[in-house]
Amino acid sequence: MLPTSLRSPQRHVLIVDGSDDTREVICTALQMRGVSTLQAAGARQGVELARQHHPQVIVLDLEAEAADDEQICREYETESRDHHSSIVVLGRARHYDESLPRDRIVSKPYHFAPLIRTIERLLGSPEAS
Repeated sequence: MLPTSLRSPQRHVLIVDGSDDTREVICTALQMRGVSTLQAAGARQGVELARQHHPQVIVLDLEAEAADDEQICREYETESRDHHSSIVVLGRARHYDESLPRDRIVSKPYHFAPLIRTIERLLGSPEAS
């Protein structure tokens, strides 16, 4: 069987979260739906992965290391704009409250199922509700 990344390169998501467990749960749920995933524990690593792989969706937990840094925020916005990536923010930050649609800001605590549905919708999945 081919790795997920080779089976469905058009559906690609980057998960940036400081929690190994949270990244694993989100990635597993997405991979079960045929979505290729990348993981980063810190925001700087996530920016580099986004630049290299141009994911369709970037899920950014604002508690990840350096995620609230203004320069990092600008870099994510640039990557999103230049490569047509959608950003979903977990948590609250004034910077993103002003620049993202309300449905892409997920307050904590959150449930995984609605987050996965949001990601699927942004990917244009036929499974999305």
